[in-house]
Amino acid sequence: MNILVKIVTWSLFLYFVYCGFLYLTQRRMLFPRHLIEPPSNAENIPGLEKIWVATSFGKIETWFLPQTAGPVTEPAPAVIFAHGNGELIDFWPHELKKLNRLGMGVLLVEYPGYGRSKGSPSQKNITEAFTGAYDVLVTREDVDSSRIVLLGRSVGGGAVCILAANRPSAALILMSSFISVRSFASKYLVPDFLVRDPWDNLAIVRAYQGPILVVHGKFDEVIPFSHGMTLYQAAKQGKIITYESGHNDCPPSWDIFWRDIETFLKDSGLIKPSRGILLK
Repeated sequence: MNILVKIVTWSLFLYFVYCGFLYLTQRRMLFPRHLIEPPSNAENIPGLEKIWVATSFGKIETWFLPQTAGPVTEPAPAVIFAHGNGELIDFWPHELKKLNRLGMGVLLVEYPGYGRSKGSPSQKNITEAFTGAYDVLVTREDVDSSRIVLLGRSVGGGAVCILAANRPSAALILMSSFISVRSFASKYLVPDFLVRDPWDNLAIVRAYQGPILVVHGKFDEVIPFSHGMTLYQAAKQGKIITYESGHNDCPPSWDIFWRDIETFLKDSGLIKPSRGILLK
């Protein structure tokens, strides 16, 4: 009996140590910023505006790409983009400039502690960064504040969902995203209350009144396809696009992806049919 008690005691002790270790290191796992080296290609992007947003923990870097579909005669819709956890805003302008051709501005917001931005990443700090960036964006004379689209990739889905809960937006696009971070706790055999950044996307999607597009790979090995389906089914005005892909190779064809995005934006009344040039 004494041996059994010792085994149980040591097992519980090691489990508590394991839980404590995950509690302390989970943000390093969720936000592996220490593994990313920023490229220095910002100066090679025509029209890019660097905008520094003040927060309680320091300045956050954002990049704005103005629409290029034609002369600026009226305020244009704009997309706020949140990248994945293993990326930087530096990686995205050349791809996102395709939205500029549709007559939309694009604001790329860096996470706290990533790249040249101050602070450290957490749900609280990322929320402050994105709401601050949003508040700066909607004051621009060339941006139509009634046509703000939120686009989040992977963990960026959490960033734009919580922004959608705090600021008005016209549409939400979730790419390879999750129902919540808490839902992954069982994978690591720990109780979900230990998750420090829960990001409950599902609750926000259920309450969201505008159109939502869910994009997900059927063979996603990081965030299972079931997460995308659950988000789609919970949306009041939902649409889902699936690809034969995993997580990091979604979408398998960026040309097809942008055509799908253009169709969604047109159907949602956010861009004019005459502005669409990606379908040609």
